[in-house]
Amino acid sequence: MVDIDARAERLDAYLAATGYDAVWFANPDAFAWLTGGDNTVGAVSGGTGVAAAGYVPGDAPAFRAMAPAGEADRIAAEELPDSFAVETVPWHASLADAVAAESIGMAAADFDVPGLDRIDAGPLRQPLAADDVERFRSLAEETAAAVERVCRQLTAEDTEHEVASALRIALSSGEMSAPMVRVAGRERAETYRSPPAGAGDLGDYGVLSVTAERRGLHVSLTRTVAFDPPERFKEQFRAAARIEATALAATHEAVETGGDAGDVFEAIREASDELGFPDAVEAGEQGGAAGFARREWLAAPEADDPVRAPMGYAYNPVVVGARSEDTYLVETGEEPLECLSATPNWPTFDVEAVGYDRTVERHAPYAP
Repeated sequence: MVDIDARAERLDAYLAATGYDAVWFANPDAFAWLTGGDNTVGAVSGGTGVAAAGYVPGDAPAFRAMAPAGEADRIAAEELPDSFAVETVPWHASLADAVAAESIGMAAADFDVPGLDRIDAGPLRQPLAADDVERFRSLAEETAAAVERVCRQLTAEDTEHEVASALRIALSSGEMSAPMVRVAGRERAETYRSPPAGAGDLGDYGVLSVTAERRGLHVSLTRTVAFDPPERFKEQFRAAARIEATALAATHEAVETGGDAGDVFEAIREASDELGFPDAVEAGEQGGAAGFARREWLAAPEADDPVRAPMGYAYNPVVVGARSEDTYLVETGEEPLECLSATPNWPTFDVEAVGYDRTVERHAPYAP
């Protein structure tokens, strides 16, 4: 469970800075951040779960939750810390109206509630608290181990659909789920940047990308299994790895200097240009901060999101069919980069970040 005292401290600072008297969360990412629980079971519309969690300092208890009849008892028992008081809302009533009726003074919510301001809870979740970091490490370790088990059993004749099914099964243990699983053999990996699994064989190589989730936290990684890759693939993969290393180095520098997501993107763009693959940054997203959302923000032109630490970061540059991606913890200090999703039994190689005095160990394609 989450460190509820740490949540209260952060929320107190937020309310003091904004002037709000209370704040409510029903977006699943924010609900999970505040409670460590899941409010998505039975949800019928995207973006809002079936229950809302709130912080109302001055009331006793300050942590509140509202859930519909038929879900409230289970959510109270299985999804919430003991410090939460749970109110049951009639199953046919509006959750938003119930929150509005409960709110006194000036309140805000991360979903549409009559009379309340609408807020983005993303900045509240950054940086990660100490207990978040430990749970993040555990999730990443289990995710990486599951992906490695699947990879070591693959053949060139396996279909993308078969591999995707194996990944979902491997990632369904330990309360994990896999909101994103992408598998592409050589042909589709070189045609589409990040396609979902198709019916074709892996062929010369396969690119496996997953995002695993548990209790709100998200870990992303990509592994490549190379059976008979073309000669040029080695150069393309090294370029993708160097771009990723550059993004990580730029992230650490932004933490130290007060930079933003746009600064990280510029470093990615400059590295892609220097390595001879200028089109890589226009082909799709390059990744960004990771935590209680797959990407809390994206490195993009003119993006002004602050870069914080300790925080998870997952960058995913693609050069033709080659993709390099892991989830890192970026901190301050002499050893600021920790690869959370490392696969210890996987081949690795060292690459230099472009424009930075930093070498990063990256996962190489695995040759069965």
